Amino acid sequence: MVPASVAAAHSIPPQALTRLAREWLEEDTPNFDPAGVCVGSREVEARLLCKTADSILAGSPFFTAVFQELGCTVHWLLQEGSEIGPDGVTLTAVVRGPARCVLLGERPALNCLARASGIATRCSQLRAMAAASGWRGEVAGTRKTTPGFRLVEKYAMLVGGVSMHRQDLSGMVMLKDNHVWASGSITQAVKAARSVCGFSSRIEVESGSTEEAREAAAAGADIIMLDNFRPQALHAAAQALKQEFPSTLIEASGGVIPENLCQYLSPHVDIISLGCITQGCPVVDFSLKVQKPASQPKLQQ
Repeated sequence: MVPASVAAAHSIPPQALTRLAREWLEEDTPNFDPAGVCVGSREVEARLLCKTADSILAGSPFFTAVFQELGCTVHWLLQEGSEIGPDGVTLTAVVRGPARCVLLGERPALNCLARASGIATRCSQLRAMAAASGWRGEVAGTRKTTPGFRLVEKYAMLVGGVSMHRQDLSGMVMLKDNHVWASGSITQAVKAARSVCGFSSRIEVESGSTEEAREAAAAGADIIMLDNFRPQALHAAAQALKQEFPSTLIEASGGVIPENLCQYLSPHVDIISLGCITQGCPVVDFSLKVQKPASQPKLQQ
């Protein structure tokens, strides 16, 4: 069986990889590359080194796509989703190709890999914390992603083993406080949304109190988000809602960070979403080192 972290790469459309790689390269080199004159097009080997121990490798399809656009090859020594460590420096992959092309791809590819691996590492840590507590719900990301980089960040969540949550506004309907205030009431907002999305999309309603949550569930919401509840209040509200609306999913969000995640775990909470999965997440330190050419043997006199 293919590991889930490796299989996740099969969910990325090939044309998306090509499009992103080209956009990143165009952003970094929109015109001439004067430094390319210094190195030319001789074939070189560059080694990808990970310098952050106990990290999860994520983003290899994007890294490879960048170099493929430049006519280079990438040989991976570790699989996607592998834990890197515990050594301080770990050889992760080898890139081969024309020197100027390897250097053109270096920064865009490293930026993507560092960010994706950082997110996957945090996700893996959060999932392990929840599992150690015996909780059976889902840790999830949010839509708080970097503009233009969402596909990579959502993919990194998959590799790290957590739920991506909704992809965009065209997916699951989420009615937040502004939607409710603009439409007049929770009931009216749910009714209007259902008239458009029909049976094919779930509707989630952000609720700031148990009373709002009850109104949303009674109006037909599929998921209730208990937003910015303190842990004790969250547990009480979730239990009451599950007793009254057992088929409704309960999501906790707002103020949840790695340090307090376990305080929010409850058998009555189905989903816990954390913005810190993508906001303020540490990156993994990678570097790409071109190997010096072997010295030529001296001619015999």
